[in-house]
Amino acid sequence: MSNDAIVLLKEDHKEIRKLFTDFENAGEDASKTKAKIVHRIIELLTVHTYIENEVMYPRVRALLPDLEDDILESYEEHHVADVLVMELYGMEPDAERFDAKATVLIENVRHHIEEEEDEWFPKVRAGLGRKALQEIGEELLVAKKTAPREPSQPSALKKTIDAVIS
Repeated sequence: MSNDAIVLLKEDHKEIRKLFTDFENAGEDASKTKAKIVHRIIELLTVHTYIENEVMYPRVRALLPDLEDDILESYEEHHVADVLVMELYGMEPDAERFDAKATVLIENVRHHIEEEEDEWFPKVRAGLGRKALQEIGEELLVAKKTAPREPSQPSALKKTIDAVIS
């Protein structure tokens, strides 16, 4: 398996997108199935946004200052996802707005993934090169091992609170 940062993040994106499709195909009366899918989406997004916020974005920001605006936009998109994740995390799957909130989360994250993969990643790859991306990839793998898995964990809560108050 490659330890290239962009390859690793794209693998996460692929798994997250698959869950989005599973949710959308679950059917209207599948609240238990949807709850399981949303729980897994929450787990993956919590880990993914954590490692991007803690490793990828700061490293790229330091190495490629011309991408500052892209990174700031990504932080804001993560903020929106974090808020939706926290709200979904506390909801019952049969709540009136559960499906709607999950759908909005999916739409927002899909947009974010598309921007990253189509616009931001090519700029990062061109600006950093293979060696730097492998070093960042190693850092991502280390961070992933200790990343929060639920939005209620202290390190995930801190990330969400920082996003809300800054």
